Amino acid sequence: MTAFVWFDFGGVLSPPLEELFRTYEKKTGIRPDQLQGAMAELGRELGEPPLAPIESGRMPQAEWTALLSAALRRRWPELDQSRADWGDFGRQWFDGVTVNAEIAAAVRTLRAEGLGVGVLSNNVREWEPYWRQIIEPAGEFDRVVDSCLHGVRKPEPEIYRLAQREARAGGESCVLVDDLAENCRAAEREGWTAVHFRTTDQALRELSAVTGVRLTRLW
Repeated sequence: MTAFVWFDFGGVLSPPLEELFRTYEKKTGIRPDQLQGAMAELGRELGEPPLAPIESGRMPQAEWTALLSAALRRRWPELDQSRADWGDFGRQWFDGVTVNAEIAAAVRTLRAEGLGVGVLSNNVREWEPYWRQIIEPAGEFDRVVDSCLHGVRKPEPEIYRLAQREARAGGESCVLVDDLAENCRAAEREGWTAVHFRTTDQALRELSAVTGVRLTRLW
């Protein structure tokens, strides 16, 4: 029986990541393929997923963005980076971003129906004021497990076990809604139920079926 539903932030509570990259291009002139290419190069240099150092709290944002900017210069030496605020990347990245309103409504409905709701997110310490503001329309969450505060991140098994302790629920009672298949598979290995978010309508239909709470519109 479902007792606790955990929502990812980026790509679930927030707009899709592709949209966030396009929005960043409008702010800075840096194309999604350029930023993603630089991130991939940075990951190869670090020998781990490119965001892992900041999402696990091992590296401050300023150090990471300096490495990212340098990777961009190597790959695209003529690229104008003057509009990018590398000193406060999170503020610029999230500026103007709004919550996925239908997912926010689902969070409120689930909580009103007596289920626990939480945020289980790979995120960055310096970004917290910005993403917290974005999710305010979803109302109160019972628990928040933020990777950078615990030194573990999805899909590492320990973050799911930590979330279970926070929820005071076994894996069989936990549901994860996440846009990354590898995070969903890792949750399922811990005995959770996972809803792989691909579109809002699809995710809400599946989450309705899992929880028994009607979250979808009438068609």
